[in-house]
Amino acid sequence: MKLQVKGAIAATLCVVGVAAGISLGSGSALADPDLAPADPGIVDVPPAQLPPPADPAAFPPPPPAADPFAPPPPQADPLAPPPADPLAAQQATAAAAGPVKGQNPTPYTGDPVFAPPSFNPVNGSMVGVAKPIIINFARPIANRPLAESAIHISSVPPVPGAFYWLTDTQVRWRPYNFWPAGTVVNIDASGAKSSFRVGDAIVATADNATHQMTITRNGKLEQTFPMSMGKPGHDTANGTYYVLEKFPDIVMDSATYGVPSTSADGYKVHVKLAVRIDNQGNFVHSAPWSVGDQGKRNVSHGCINLSQANAQWFYDNFGSGDPIIVKNSVGTYNKPDGADDWQWQLS
Repeated sequence: MKLQVKGAIAATLCVVGVAAGISLGSGSALADPDLAPADPGIVDVPPAQLPPPADPAAFPPPPPAADPFAPPPPQADPLAPPPADPLAAQQATAAAAGPVKGQNPTPYTGDPVFAPPSFNPVNGSMVGVAKPIIINFARPIANRPLAESAIHISSVPPVPGAFYWLTDTQVRWRPYNFWPAGTVVNIDASGAKSSFRVGDAIVATADNATHQMTITRNGKLEQTFPMSMGKPGHDTANGTYYVLEKFPDIVMDSATYGVPSTSADGYKVHVKLAVRIDNQGNFVHSAPWSVGDQGKRNVSHGCINLSQANAQWFYDNFGSGDPIIVKNSVGTYNKPDGADDWQWQLS
């Protein structure tokens, strides 16, 4: 199914259009199935039973009263140096390893050249190996080289990469190749600091020649799933995608991109375990209606269809920035939709 942002369900890999205001758990999106499955209707869930009252006897006894004759705890030494800045320590480690192209491990000094920006990934987060650094500015940047010189990217281990601009208010940086698993990344943007970590290198490869998705973790094969991708005319393009967001349950509605849901090529369907991989409306998601086609042929409108169980595993294990590589398909993913970072040719 396919979503439009930033088709008929039967056996489809879809192209979905997401309606504005989509929310986790019950969103609105576009789907492109072929044969619409029977509407299961809305199932009323009985109200959950309240838990029994807590047993006071189950709580641990209160701690003993403080000894009034015990000496007071030691006071902090006002002359002691402040605690070490962990980011500064990491920058020092990166600096000791030597510079690599596109990185500057030294702390930024001098006057700020722009207001503090926002960062994605957010400070302290854990992301996948394909996640780019996204920096959003409060106002348009007229002098891009000056702004880049004030943004010091460093990592442990050092990883070469480059900047690229999507708009005058957004610059991105990514490594030339995927981040190594376990990398610690530090950003010092004109004095505004942030850092994040990279988790396991979990990579899905969707091979149109075999209709199989293989998944490796840190270089070792972990799963092989039969799948169905976009049928002719709705081919899932070759390229490197990465997880943008996830929805446990979403409504895919062709009307959100101009095709009435009651038309021959329209649809409106609940889809579970939907993992968005671009802003053209493509997801990896559960498609029980196409299980008979998975591993054999392509029947969707662009999405990657998996069985319920396999989609659950994918949903549980893939997170922000984890890559999905489509190969041996038709066409190339090259639309500037804000998620095509790995199609950029960096200098």
